Amino acid sequence: MYIIFNNSLIISLTAWKGEVAALFAACFWAIASVVYGLLGQRIPPLQLNLIKGIIAIALLLLTILLTGDFLPTLAPLPVFLLFLSGAIGIGLGDTAFLTAINYLGARRVLLLGTLSPPMTAIAATIILQERLNINAWCGILLTILGVAWVVTERVAGTTDVSSTQLWQGIGFGLLAAMTNATGTVISRVAYATASINPLWAALLRLSAGVLIILVWAWIPNRRDVTLSYPYWRSRRVIFASFFAAFCGTFLGIWLQQTAIKFTAAGIASTLMQTSPLFVIPIAICMGEKVSWRAISGVIIAIAGIGLLFYLK
Repeated sequence: MYIIFNNSLIISLTAWKGEVAALFAACFWAIASVVYGLLGQRIPPLQLNLIKGIIAIALLLLTILLTGDFLPTLAPLPVFLLFLSGAIGIGLGDTAFLTAINYLGARRVLLLGTLSPPMTAIAATIILQERLNINAWCGILLTILGVAWVVTERVAGTTDVSSTQLWQGIGFGLLAAMTNATGTVISRVAYATASINPLWAALLRLSAGVLIILVWAWIPNRRDVTLSYPYWRSRRVIFASFFAAFCGTFLGIWLQQTAIKFTAAGIASTLMQTSPLFVIPIAICMGEKVSWRAISGVIIAIAGIGLLFYLK
């Protein structure tokens, strides 16, 4: 697929398949996060995590049936790696992320999430010998700075947290960033050991994540993941749950695995952390006021993204 400007500049999107997939994943996660924010007022976080996982698995299985890509021949090692990646990145990582939000709020947790790309890039350099040039490192730094500038803006109406909540939230936020980086690198290792369709990789990772949540639900005296709330009586809640799972989990994880397969782990992780930037136009469409600081953060991040693309 090619885009031609003035019949002179030809840009091959196939060469940037991983980067484009990462940006689309971030966009879909941004859309889903807005819907999850509304659903979170009706559905407890772990229940919501379980529900979206089950819906996405059903959609992935349906897609596999429609594409006819049945039962690929995979060695035990890449299957194990993808399961491990899903258990760490989705099962533990998403749970830590949701818990951190309860302590710190979304903006502070998103700021801690910007630590994930450099962690991923450093781990991929050590484990996979992925070498990023100076332009790529500058692009990663600029993108992270732009996202951090957006999410650190103080919003009217936010409340301070106690010292105990602060440190607990930071702990869970750091755990979420580390598990995200670990899951990404393990997925990259799986792709390095075998030729895997990102669709099947997404299914294996998501299945492992849901399994971890179910195990968590079976722990004695754990009632926050039992499906005992009557929110399914609302058709609007059902539709919103399906829509968010379709965008954020089904498409998001599928595109995430495509990005990890076709570009360096550090670059993929950086571009997938740009979700807060895509939330801004959504906020504008919903009638919210957006500050010049947020807009300047977007411009800085776009400059970083440009480096990751054009100086690759």
